[in-house]
Amino acid sequence: MADDDEEEEAPAVELGDGDPVEGAPLARVASRLTWPKERSEIERLEGDATIRTPDGSETLADVLPETATTYFDSRQEFVDEVERVVGTGAVPTADE
Repeated sequence: MADDDEEEEAPAVELGDGDPVEGAPLARVASRLTWPKERSEIERLEGDATIRTPDGSETLADVLPETATTYFDSRQEFVDEVERVVGTGAVPTADE
């Protein structure tokens, strides 16, 4: 049990005051699904989800047709394949 006298802990990472980034991280979208999963089923369930990419926000439905596989055995395989298409790196803020 926590003591009532303890001060509230500060966040482990300081959050910036910059502009918010549109869309959700790919890992968050992937965590909402169970695996294995067909690409068409991912598109049906999460196709309208906007994900953050280094080139700006994109809908998952726009990215999925560019993936090389139609069946993902695991969450990691899905994330790796989508990152192969959209790239990895810094994500621009909403105003960039």
